Amino acid sequence: MASSTSEPVPEVSSSTSPSVVRRHVHVGLGGAGSVVNGSTSADRARKRSARRRAKGKSTAAAGADDHGVLIKYGSLVLLVVQMVGLVMLMRYTRTQSAGSNNENLYLASTAVFVMEAMKFIICLGVIYYQVGTVTAFAHEVHQNLCNSPAELLKLSVPSFLYTVQNNLLYLALTNLDAATYQVCYQLKILTTAVFSAVLLSRKFSRTKWIAILILTIGVAIVETSGSGDEQSQGAGDESSREHLVGIIAVICAACTSGFNGVYFERIVKGSSTTLWIRNVQLGLPSVILAFAAVFYKDHQAVSERGFFHGYNRLVWLVVTVQAAGGLIVAIVVKYADNVLKTFAASFSIIISSFVSAILFDFRPNVQFVVGTLLVVFSTAMYSRPDRPKRRRRRQILPTTMQVTDSRRRVNASKV
Repeated sequence: MASSTSEPVPEVSSSTSPSVVRRHVHVGLGGAGSVVNGSTSADRARKRSARRRAKGKSTAAAGADDHGVLIKYGSLVLLVVQMVGLVMLMRYTRTQSAGSNNENLYLASTAVFVMEAMKFIICLGVIYYQVGTVTAFAHEVHQNLCNSPAELLKLSVPSFLYTVQNNLLYLALTNLDAATYQVCYQLKILTTAVFSAVLLSRKFSRTKWIAILILTIGVAIVETSGSGDEQSQGAGDESSREHLVGIIAVICAACTSGFNGVYFERIVKGSSTTLWIRNVQLGLPSVILAFAAVFYKDHQAVSERGFFHGYNRLVWLVVTVQAAGGLIVAIVVKYADNVLKTFAASFSIIISSFVSAILFDFRPNVQFVVGTLLVVFSTAMYSRPDRPKRRRRRQILPTTMQVTDSRRRVNASKV
């Protein structure tokens, strides 16, 4: 007797032929077989759909990873181009395009002011892009500028030093070739380490101090190598004086760079203010101080020749590249790491030497090459992360000597 859920199987009499019996059995089993085949098809469809979704997710993840890698190394390339391009353009505009007796040379103080104003406007544009509306933008600016005089007063110190530093960089590249400048400016690693140890009580490993010592030796070798381009190899006394002025300027710029970086880190550390707001708070005093420096230093020249005397397309390109440098560094900090930034500094030194040899007839000697290699090596050595100190395992089980000593004490107490 069949169950109530299955179809009735036809009765087979003794006179029914075997072929009819096989046909009835086939039909009866076919219904159940079709249900099994239907459920199997649905399972297969679900599995195919799951595989397609998994493949789509893996493709999207791979695309996101490729996009991140592209941004990471793209920002690195931008940083190298900015470092090399800015130095080369500054050197060219301060020497080649100046003309005889520097009658067409633009004023460095005005270039610093224009650069600070551009950077300030760029930071304001980034903040407006982040908040999205004019009302929110006005609120952010009023809250962090007008209602924060204490923050502006604290940031006026690095603003003043940044203004001095940028003027020193123009002075250095007026008197030094680009390759020597790039090598000597790496002294900012030394000054940053010293100010970090003094102001932030930061501890450095023995490896980092050895790297700093090698860096100092390499810079000293480069400074005394006597290498230079066709502009820096003039008359004996005049060339020596210009070289000395350039070296002093780049050393002072490295000192201000190290102090500003550490001081800014100390202010930003533990604060909830965004980096772009900090840049705006830093940029407002910088614009004011740079404008004051123009009239304090070059008031007569501005009155006689005009504020933008000597400006051409290359000078405007220098100012724009220098202003955009802060934005590029921010991208590198976000997407890259310290090792890649170190490679960028090393690449910029090497590329600057090659480009100087092509454009400015720079001829390095063996002493310069040795000093440069020491600087590159020490920079890479300094950027390597320190190995974590191994913790000594706490002793859980007593040693044989401790057990023996304890037994002796027990026996002595019994006696």
